Amino acid sequence: MTSTIERASDLVQGLYREGAAIADTKAPEVPLRDRWEQRKFAARLVNPANRRKMHIIVVGTGLAGASAAATLGEAGYNVSAFFYQDSARRAHSIAAQGGINAAKNYKNDNDSVYRLFYDTVKGGDYRSRESNVYRLAEVSANIIDQAVAQGVPFAREYGGLLDNRSFGGVQVSRTFYARGQTGQQLLLGAYQALERQVAAGTVTTHSRHEMLELVVVDGRARGIIVRDMVTGAIETHLADVVVLGTGGYGNVFYLSTNAMGSNVTATWRAHRKGAYFGNPCYTQIHPTCIPVAGDYQSKLTLMSESLRNDGRIWVPKKKGDDRDPRQIPEDERDYYLERRYPAFGNLVPRDIASRAAKQVCDEGYGVGPKVEGVSRGVYLDFGDAIARLGRPAVSAKYGNLFDMYERITGENPYEVPMRIYPAVHYTMGGLWVDYDLQSSIPGLYVAGEANFSDHGANRLGASALMQGLSDGYFVLPNTINDYLADGPFEKIASDHPAVVEAVASVRQRVNHFLTNNGSRSVDSFHRELGQIMWEYCGMERSEEGLKFAIGRIRELRAEFWRDVKVLGTNEELNQALERAGRVADFLELGELMCIDALHRRESCGGHFRAESQTEDGEALRHDDEFAYVAAWEYAGADEAPVLHKEALVYENIELKQRSYK
Repeated sequence: MTSTIERASDLVQGLYREGAAIADTKAPEVPLRDRWEQRKFAARLVNPANRRKMHIIVVGTGLAGASAAATLGEAGYNVSAFFYQDSARRAHSIAAQGGINAAKNYKNDNDSVYRLFYDTVKGGDYRSRESNVYRLAEVSANIIDQAVAQGVPFAREYGGLLDNRSFGGVQVSRTFYARGQTGQQLLLGAYQALERQVAAGTVTTHSRHEMLELVVVDGRARGIIVRDMVTGAIETHLADVVVLGTGGYGNVFYLSTNAMGSNVTATWRAHRKGAYFGNPCYTQIHPTCIPVAGDYQSKLTLMSESLRNDGRIWVPKKKGDDRDPRQIPEDERDYYLERRYPAFGNLVPRDIASRAAKQVCDEGYGVGPKVEGVSRGVYLDFGDAIARLGRPAVSAKYGNLFDMYERITGENPYEVPMRIYPAVHYTMGGLWVDYDLQSSIPGLYVAGEANFSDHGANRLGASALMQGLSDGYFVLPNTINDYLADGPFEKIASDHPAVVEAVASVRQRVNHFLTNNGSRSVDSFHRELGQIMWEYCGMERSEEGLKFAIGRIRELRAEFWRDVKVLGTNEELNQALERAGRVADFLELGELMCIDALHRRESCGGHFRAESQTEDGEALRHDDEFAYVAAWEYAGADEAPVLHKEALVYENIELKQRSYK
């Protein structure tokens, strides 16, 4: 009888080929608690006089990019920061609402660096590197001190001490917050640090510039090609090293909680030049979003996970019960998370809460308007919290979130329970990096959500802000110097063949979009891709569905290049042209995501394969086969990608099936 592994091997025959194994060689071989200090000490330094001779390009000015640019500028390097928004403070980090984790144990509830490390590895379903995650937990406390010194207005208790709340996947209170505006306030702090260095002359900012290509010379990253989004000018910018802090790729699904401009182009251009892409199928579905209201929508709105601290999630026990929720008695409500996961209740991790919501809605217990015959919503109810704490106390914690919900839905959540449903939010996959945050291309560093390194198969809430600021303020500035110590590097001229080739490829791509004269809009292709991805590579994936999706995406990509129509010219503000390049890259990424999901024949975290689940519907991992990072190498437009495996070795945590019951 043919084994499961042999059948699966036949299934993916030709979709990819396996290459040499890889490993992170930068993490010192010392006890876990000593690795970061040892690495900082062993990393070579660049003296202040030599730093002034070196040039660093930073792409993206969210928390990771802005903090990195500010810190590197303050160290004395010459930094050029590029971003496609009109202001650095408009980066998508501003939308992160709920909080930022740090192991300070202010609540005296037995938190510690090790517990934050453990919770993060467990929350990621044991698919992340121990060394990176421990460093993240270790550095976390420094971030809070840095932000407070910048004036970030964290919430405080009556006595003046910083307040904390809980987030999903943990049983302690370690999340620092500024009402429901934490990302905005932290980004303003990083922005102030950035602008201070702009005034000091160490950082130069380039607004409304989008990176369209990476320049690689003799195997090293040496610059970028950008388009001035206002004038259309194609510009070359060269440097000694390039840092990408460009966020995630959730907009491949079209409908997501990401800003409309969020895209994968910077990291995908780097991938095509040789940077490995790690775990692309690991995407996070956030359980606390306002449900889809109709076909006209172009994005979804996130309601912070912090709401699950005091809000209780439930559905009616009777299918199709469309009564006003206030008229449904307590004994006719199913608080399904509290019932199924009594130890964590409403604070189970995001992947588990999302799948549970989908399950009860698929079974007919959902609430709200029907979409394709099914009500896609569950209640998030603050009735108990208001009765216990009083409306003013609830308003002090969540008032701006409640106001936002009412403006969007027309319903007052102080009086009527919110309706929520899962939506695409964060991406754990990203460019593969080593312990130094350097990609497989020497001289290309990747920070924040743009890299894969810290969250495994599922990110715990309030850890995105933690990683972005950890990478930018504390990690990258202590590792990039080891690479730059080999400088000064040979100057690259704008007429170097590698630069000329990169510019030509950008111009050819732009020219194709503007002269193709097809019949379909860019958005129509993006919407169709998003439907395929959500249906077959969303909350649940199956062998059959992924095979279909790969074939359909390939057809759609061919049709896109043949039939897309972009109006306007290059020499103007042209948003259709901007979107065309981004959707072209999403089409290629979408195929790789499906291939990655198909090859990983297990369920772990946000990657749920229908064929791999326990009897009660929980994710079932297969550590004997899949305890590795999948790092994909681009082999060419018509060639199968190459899979490189980085084995995940756990020396400090026992591998076991997750349980939050």
